[in-house]
Amino acid sequence: MSPVRLKLQSASSSSSATCVAANFMLAPNLLKFTFRTSVFASVYRNIPARGSIQVAERRYMSHQPKRLCTETMSGKRIGTHNGTFHCDEVLACFFLHQLPEYKDAEIVRTRDPAELAKCDIVVDVGGEFDPKKHLYDHHQRTFSETFHSLCPEKPWVTKLSSAGLVYLHFGRRVLSQLTSLKEGDRQLEVLYDKLYENLVEEVDAVDNGISQYDGEARYAVSTTLSARVGHLNPRWNSKSQDTQEGFHKALGMVGAEFLDRVDFYQNSWLPARVVVEGAVQMRKQVDPSGEVVVFSQGGCPWKEHLFSLEKELSVDTSIKFVLYPDQNGQWRVQCVPAGLHTFNNRLSLLEEWRGVRDDALSELSGIPDCIFVHAGGFIGGNKTKEGALEMARRTLQAAAKSPSKHTNCT
Repeated sequence: MSPVRLKLQSASSSSSATCVAANFMLAPNLLKFTFRTSVFASVYRNIPARGSIQVAERRYMSHQPKRLCTETMSGKRIGTHNGTFHCDEVLACFFLHQLPEYKDAEIVRTRDPAELAKCDIVVDVGGEFDPKKHLYDHHQRTFSETFHSLCPEKPWVTKLSSAGLVYLHFGRRVLSQLTSLKEGDRQLEVLYDKLYENLVEEVDAVDNGISQYDGEARYAVSTTLSARVGHLNPRWNSKSQDTQEGFHKALGMVGAEFLDRVDFYQNSWLPARVVVEGAVQMRKQVDPSGEVVVFSQGGCPWKEHLFSLEKELSVDTSIKFVLYPDQNGQWRVQCVPAGLHTFNNRLSLLEEWRGVRDDALSELSGIPDCIFVHAGGFIGGNKTKEGALEMARRTLQAAAKSPSKHTNCT
């Protein structure tokens, strides 16, 4: 064996990194996120930096276990398979490394049952799923578990891979370590659901060969996280078929992506949800109908939150209009669409106002300070909050008098 040296950026000028890139992401909070991401980027691009690690290189496939070392070995071992690696077990290993009991664990990559039996937890290999024994494989013929089958209160029915299995059993603890939110906190549960739905489920589906849709795709998507992990495996005609270095890079890459997603959902997406929830709670103080909400600040992404909160809060009458200030301090009245992926509105602004502007619109509507109504009827503007609210109210009044004429317009 000849050593392969993979350069790593060290944490300080006085110390060298002696282990894999994954160990730089073990700190249990997002304050170190920027540093960790830069480390992973450095490893991925193989930029020379201080310190090095040694990776045993074998020219051809070996059945001997391969180990990823850590700076301070805890004695714990995470087992997964050797050979070609995939996004699901890489992500599963990353999740486990975020937990206190596994943060310094050695990753043993092997298919040898005797070696796997020495591991404290095994993912994506071994032919057995038994969380009591910490065995998380999904390849056995009898396996058909989904999030919904294991947690009936959750809706997802995509077959789980090792990533989904580990996330299902440890994800709340992982997120608690990364965000400092306590288990049982409602916001933590919202994050837990969102990160499965918008990242982990994709990895589960790709690994299990589940298509997004029926029929032939119109174009190929080759830049998914799973695809990028796959590209880090040795090429078929490479002289070296050793997968250790690629696995190191993949661990850093998926870790950086997951941390970035956690950072976004915690610090941008969740605050938007809080704003929308507050507006929904106050809706009847805006208008007795409860069909208009007001945001004091524009730019808040509201649609996804509004639909989910209507269900969660058992809103009896669906919200039709959203009011918010634009960048010029003027006010917009925007129609709530019938769904996330449609241009149909629950209620569009009055047809006779559409495409009319300024004084002509104010004269036509009888509402001072009008600016415009879009020709599509989905948005309008007024110089004042009161004017924008009146535009919404007039539309609601007209719809009440003639429902079939105004509802579900485009």
